[in-house]
Amino acid sequence: MKRLLTSVFVLLWPLGVMAGERLHVIEHATNETTTHVTADAKSDSVGDLLTFANPVFDSDNRAQIGSDHGYCVRVMVGKSWECFWTLLLRDGAITIEGPFYDSGDSLMVITGGTGKYAGAKGQMKLHDRGSKPTSYDFIYELL
Repeated sequence: MKRLLTSVFVLLWPLGVMAGERLHVIEHATNETTTHVTADAKSDSVGDLLTFANPVFDSDNRAQIGSDHGYCVRVMVGKSWECFWTLLLRDGAITIEGPFYDSGDSLMVITGGTGKYAGAKGQMKLHDRGSKPTSYDFIYELL
């Protein structure tokens, strides 16, 4: 029986991601561009596109451990964006999708992954650290 349970565990977790794993990283929003759909380049409009490729640091905010690449589309002026991005780390990648709110925390869904994170699912909490330059806590909760 013990051998059967071990085999089942290996089949369910072939690359090392453990249920209940928590990953906390800090994104530095240093490389972002907003493309506006109106002629007024400063206008906030439905359909605006925010693209980014930012460095990501460990939870102590000391060492860069990866990057993220993605985009957000403005869906509610002054309130929210709908986003999709990939967190790129040494051992694999995690994809995210969901709303990014202009104020308050956001909760997004983990839609998959590669490498160590193959088959990843769960949720990610995004929290604005209120710092200048802008940075965010990303707290991944893998199921």
